[in-house]
Amino acid sequence: MAKFKTVLLSSAIAAALAASAPTLAASTQGSNGEPQISEAPLVSIKSHDAFFAAIKSHCGKAYAGKISVDNSDGGGFAGKELVMHVRKCNDRQLQVPFHVGDDASRTWLITKTGSGLQLKHDHRHQDGSNDKSTMYGGHTVDAGWPQAQSFPADQYSKELFVEQGIPQSNGNTWQMFIYPDTFTYRLIRQGREFRVDFDLTKPVTPPAAPWGYSD
Repeated sequence: MAKFKTVLLSSAIAAALAASAPTLAASTQGSNGEPQISEAPLVSIKSHDAFFAAIKSHCGKAYAGKISVDNSDGGGFAGKELVMHVRKCNDRQLQVPFHVGDDASRTWLITKTGSGLQLKHDHRHQDGSNDKSTMYGGHTVDAGWPQAQSFPADQYSKELFVEQGIPQSNGNTWQMFIYPDTFTYRLIRQGREFRVDFDLTKPVTPPAAPWGYSD
């Protein structure tokens, strides 16, 4: 009797699997019967999307900025024309060069990762080669706000800073703020603050491509 019940149970399971097979197959096929092939979705939350979209809305435009806070020796920025250029944009990444006078070595890369937003600093030499200090930055660790996001230094950056003899930079957090009239780039750590505010109400002539990029 036990053997008979086992056979009946096995038959029932097989029948259930057979019945479900067409449904499972249909879920992976298009209307023409061919398998649907698509990339996995790039997921994102509303506050990150809104922040990203706010910067992206300025794509193609450039703006002049002024240092509003700098408690160091100036870092080579004092007295120079500062221009940010929202140069290239797609649904995944924003390329924003930051020109300091004739120095076009800096490009901010703001990227959707599927786990939040990443900020990297792409630093190049005039011939386009990579600077020894490049691609440092950080990643969001919370929702932030549609107008503001913070990027604490990631592990790659910390190891780079130690290698370069500036371990104090391991405490870096970069922040960006985007409001209708102003875009702000800010660096903070214990004992250090640097902030540049850009006037979004007065576009300026976009500069040439930054070093290592082409128009």
